[in-house]
Amino acid sequence: MNIGIIGYGSMGKMLAQKFLESGRVNKNILFVSNRTKERTQEITDKATVCDSNSEAAEKSDILFVCVRPCDIRGVVTEINGSLKKDSLLVSLNGNITFEMLEKIAPRKIAKVIPSVTAEINRSQTLVCWNSFVLDSDKENLRNLLGCMGEVIDLPENEMGMGSELVSCMPGLIASMFDVVCQAAEKHTSIPKEQITRMVLKTVSATADLMEQKQMTFQDVVSRVATKGGITEEGSKVIYDMFPKTAEEMFVKTLEKRRLTAEKAKESFQA
Repeated sequence: MNIGIIGYGSMGKMLAQKFLESGRVNKNILFVSNRTKERTQEITDKATVCDSNSEAAEKSDILFVCVRPCDIRGVVTEINGSLKKDSLLVSLNGNITFEMLEKIAPRKIAKVIPSVTAEINRSQTLVCWNSFVLDSDKENLRNLLGCMGEVIDLPENEMGMGSELVSCMPGLIASMFDVVCQAAEKHTSIPKEQITRMVLKTVSATADLMEQKQMTFQDVVSRVATKGGITEEGSKVIYDMFPKTAEEMFVKTLEKRRLTAEKAKESFQA
């Protein structure tokens, strides 16, 4: 089964690296194309670098399109006539709908949203499928993406919130705990680097504890925040004040996603 990647930016590069590291893909079955040929020089000994996007399409059974939303229409139009009859076209952009893509290429299409945590093989990679995709295609793609972590099927209309929870969330979590560490700095002489390390290791260990012991967030709070104790006092502040921030965060991110989707739709209608 040949794998193609169009666009060797950060996402295309990560996919290529992970597929190669898994041992399931080698130079003979990995085909890469990029608008700027110089960028692919680093992978010439590990993959077959194609002279054009159409060449990558001709040779691929699963083809990942890893380009900017504004470029997807042009790329899909360019390669449509070169795609194999039974190949699976995979879009890496959640805001480009199946309806938009099918107007250009009425064929088997999947959408995939990985997380930055794929870099340590702990991605929760989201995937959805259009009506043309067969069960065998789904199995092949899931097996391929499994090298990066867990694969989660979602309906297309839930890919937005799904992306907030797994793709955007590392950045959102980092933002939250950056604020916590900055606040802690004001009340201690412990060095900033040590504060960050202490919080980071505690967050990681708490997540592992919850998964291994099948605990809920409320279970952890009840376990640590004893009645009348110090943790209870801090927990009350978070439950009193943070819900408004969390709600506003999702309002803003989902609205931004809606506007981005509208802009993408306009580009397909132009």
